[in-house]
Amino acid sequence: MKLNIKLGLYICAGCQIKECLDIEALADIAKNEYSIGICKKHPAFCSESGLDLINKDIEKEKLEGVIIAACSPRHFVRKFSFPKKVITARINLREQVVWCSVPNNEDTRMLAEDYIRMGIVKILNTNMQQPYIIDKVTAGILVIGGGITGITAAIDGAKAGYDILLVEKEKDLGGWSKKLYKQLPARYPYRNSEDPVITKKINELKDFSGIRVMTSSKIKEISGQPGGFEVKINNGKNDYHFYVASIIAALGWHPYNANKLTEYGYSKYKDVITNVELEEMAGSGSIFKPSDKKIADSILFIQCAGSRSNEHLPYCSSYCCGTSLKQAEYIRNSNRNASVFIIYKDIRTPGHYENFYREIQKDEHVFMTKGEVKNVSKKNGKLNVLVDNTIIGEKVNIPVDLIVLATGMIPADSEELNLKYRQGKGLPEIKYKFPDSHFICFPYETRRTGIYAAGSFRVPMDITGCTEDATGATLKAIQCLESAKRGEAVHPRSGDRSYPDLYLDRCTDCKRCTEECPFGAYDENEKGTPLLNINRCRRCAICLGSCPERVINFSDYSINIISEIIKSVYIPVQPEDKPRILTFVCENDAYPAIDMAGLHRMRFSAFVRIIPVRCMGSINTVWIYDALARGFDGILQIGCKPGDNYQCHFMTGSELTENRAKNLRETLSKMMLEPERVRTEFVEIDDYYKIPEIINNYVKIIKKAGPNPFKDL
Repeated sequence: MKLNIKLGLYICAGCQIKECLDIEALADIAKNEYSIGICKKHPAFCSESGLDLINKDIEKEKLEGVIIAACSPRHFVRKFSFPKKVITARINLREQVVWCSVPNNEDTRMLAEDYIRMGIVKILNTNMQQPYIIDKVTAGILVIGGGITGITAAIDGAKAGYDILLVEKEKDLGGWSKKLYKQLPARYPYRNSEDPVITKKINELKDFSGIRVMTSSKIKEISGQPGGFEVKINNGKNDYHFYVASIIAALGWHPYNANKLTEYGYSKYKDVITNVELEEMAGSGSIFKPSDKKIADSILFIQCAGSRSNEHLPYCSSYCCGTSLKQAEYIRNSNRNASVFIIYKDIRTPGHYENFYREIQKDEHVFMTKGEVKNVSKKNGKLNVLVDNTIIGEKVNIPVDLIVLATGMIPADSEELNLKYRQGKGLPEIKYKFPDSHFICFPYETRRTGIYAAGSFRVPMDITGCTEDATGATLKAIQCLESAKRGEAVHPRSGDRSYPDLYLDRCTDCKRCTEECPFGAYDENEKGTPLLNINRCRRCAICLGSCPERVINFSDYSINIISEIIKSVYIPVQPEDKPRILTFVCENDAYPAIDMAGLHRMRFSAFVRIIPVRCMGSINTVWIYDALARGFDGILQIGCKPGDNYQCHFMTGSELTENRAKNLRETLSKMMLEPERVRTEFVEIDDYYKIPEIINNYVKIIKKAGPNPFKDL
């Protein structure tokens, strides 16, 4: 093969590689099959002398591409980063050959040889990344919401030297925090409630000239992309236009509608109130019965009122337990004769709040019991609460003056953002109406790149949680802004300079890319032709996998690159007991899991040929057809585990793979191929111990199925 760029291949001899493989024979593959003249080995290319050797070759030989055959590409990323004019490829000989295969074995040798071929072919078909940078990246950050979260985010952003635009729909800043009489303890020894910090925060906000505050204002429209969002704001009189680089959505929350809690007597009895209403009452100086304005001497709290319930809110709102303990403290401080009852499913006071919980427990007039409220009635001027399944195992009837319902949090409606995206005005939501993100790895990121959710809008939390969350979201917004300046992607492919290149002359306007993109990167014109907003793109390449016409490609990840890699693998016709299995693995979970299996020296079949993909959703069916036509006996796909307790790093990639598998099975049937020729497995990143079983079991299945009938064609 004639080279179109000047390449150097560098094969590491360390980490047992030279003891397991014939390095000279591997170099001969590069020299004889691909005419690569520069092939060198070294005991450790990650060392100073090893890196110096490569850098001298780059300068002296004017290398345009460097191939490192050594450890996993997940290791020494910075060390093996060469001048931007040089394309770099990594071949994983250590974790996925030497550490998981039998040394000096024929199958191990063939595996290593194929990986050399695959790495060379990849770099030969890769184009240099050219960053996309919009004409003018602003240095501004928009913060939507003037509660404790939004104010903290604005202050943190201004401290970091960025221009902040803070928009609040109400006439005053502060949100729910300003309505609090006291807040949960945030300082040592964490035993007593404290004055709300919100007033101090509002005053601090005024000290920053770089913060522009707009109250009584609403977002009319947000369009554009990270680095250049166009924001239209209306203050009731005028429209304003701003450009910002990133956005923090601190829209806040509202309490669950207590009118739905008829089982507890709310709206039926005036003396049944919510924790929000009691907070307002405490600010007035006394805790009284709304029915007659008399001081309440006995107060009962019903925890999880409408929370952790299939009929109401299925989740825990996290702040309710601490709030009831705080309000019990109010009651006892204002009326030393008052008795307080707290009926709970569980008391949840994590971290330092446990000290506050213990302090309240010391009060002999505060009674707490686990139980279920079965009935609320009124008799002789008292509210009677029937409690079952108590700790003592008996039903208990408690007469009280006042009942307080500890209601949960509902996130604000994200459609307040008024996004001009084809996929909707708001943020995609999870089933509990909170903004969807990768909740394990990227908690602040929403499915709208450059827009970060924070505080109780993101997940239920108290004031301390909101202030910490605001800082985290601000740092992410800054990261996004700076990445936009460099023309790089943010999370999870941080630093990636590639982006989709669309050959629209062949586009059929099928809308698959615009509909399946999880991040709203595509808009459409009136004909349905995709219009790409490059900085919205997360570089997952799900659009590449979805396109039936194969018109979407990336400079270093394309239909052609993967197809050529597949074709580079040597497929032996004989013997039949040595199948070849192409294995597509997600780079976020499956690939690290396979690396860890190698790290633990766990053996698995050398018949697999692993190709990392950006996401399972990026696998285009043409690659599967190419592999089967080439003679691969089976195709194994391993990706992030979908579901409620885990997530694909690109949100929907794994689920799309499952959906596409149905169509794939029909195609295999038409090709007269068994459905087991293509198999999909899902793993979590720490499921490395499952890798050998997954791979080896699939090899057994393929051996039983027999050779691919296309092998001899």
